[in-house]
Amino acid sequence: MPVLTAIGLMSGTSLDGIDAALLRSDGEAMLEVGPALTLPYEPAFRQRLRAILGAPAGADIAGVEREMTLLHAQAVARLLAEAEIAADQIDLIGFHGHTILHQPAQGRPGEGRTRQIGDGALLARETGIAVVTDFRSADVAAGGEGAPLVPVFHAALTTEIPRPVAILNLGGVGNVTWIGPEGGLLAFDTGPGNALLDDWVQRHSDQLYDESGRLARAGTPDMVRIDTVLEGPYFARRPPKSLDRDDFSADLAEGLGPEDGAATLTALTIACVVKSAAWFPEPAALWVVTGGGRHNTLMMEGLAAGLGVPIRSMEDIGWDGDAVEAQAFAYLAIRQQAGLPISFPGTTGVLQPMTGGILHQPA
Repeated sequence: MPVLTAIGLMSGTSLDGIDAALLRSDGEAMLEVGPALTLPYEPAFRQRLRAILGAPAGADIAGVEREMTLLHAQAVARLLAEAEIAADQIDLIGFHGHTILHQPAQGRPGEGRTRQIGDGALLARETGIAVVTDFRSADVAAGGEGAPLVPVFHAALTTEIPRPVAILNLGGVGNVTWIGPEGGLLAFDTGPGNALLDDWVQRHSDQLYDESGRLARAGTPDMVRIDTVLEGPYFARRPPKSLDRDDFSADLAEGLGPEDGAATLTALTIACVVKSAAWFPEPAALWVVTGGGRHNTLMMEGLAAGLGVPIRSMEDIGWDGDAVEAQAFAYLAIRQQAGLPISFPGTTGVLQPMTGGILHQPA
């Protein structure tokens, strides 16, 4: 299978900005990583993007989509400049876009909805590079959850790690990939990741997130509220399963002080992850954490205590945890070109392995 050079782009549920990363791969086990960067969103644009989550009637979705796409083009240009690589040396861009609505209807074919904004044709014209986008729709149309999509990449980058292993992404929403001894995959969203905590911190301070868990460490979690959430129907559903960013709200900490609210939302994220381990076919001997949550020392301490097994950050196994999701969409774009599946019964609940993605040429 030919080796292609791709740029992956990711705008995650945390709304912090665009991650861009270079990757060379054959779409299977061969992986060669290159430079990566993050282009933070300006506060005003972040608010415009937040305003269209859930696709409310009358929202300026087209305007925000165009603005966001042009910001992605800037991220590509910056990455190429910093890496001193010409655009004609890049075969593909994997463009996830930004999810503004995710309602997969629990796997009922034809009833699910998922929407990622991002104009692939515009990005291809702006960059002069072929773009693969819309990775989720085919899976949802076939009865899958459309998420998570990164597990096949998690499997590729952990081939040298003893299994079973769990890869936990703590972005805005938490999701986990369990990789079995024979390479079998089970993946699903664990529950709230950082989104609720970030929302709470922004509401009660001038900070964007709880750095190192300092605010939460000064508070006491309300375990009654946490237990009430964990008794909800989502946590009783057998995986694969997925969430929208707004399926949970920071309002569940309403009435608490800033410290106790942060402590409660942090403990909720930890409790959701610990509860998720009960679904694994056999326990993971190691958990590897990626996403912004790995920088929260209180969260990492709580995970280690709750899971009772070694917890490592992605950097501990030689990978860049800030770039992994962007790298994953470069990898998925390469698999799209190779005709290889990107979602599987154990990752999205789709009935058979599915290809996905739409190619936009720069012409």
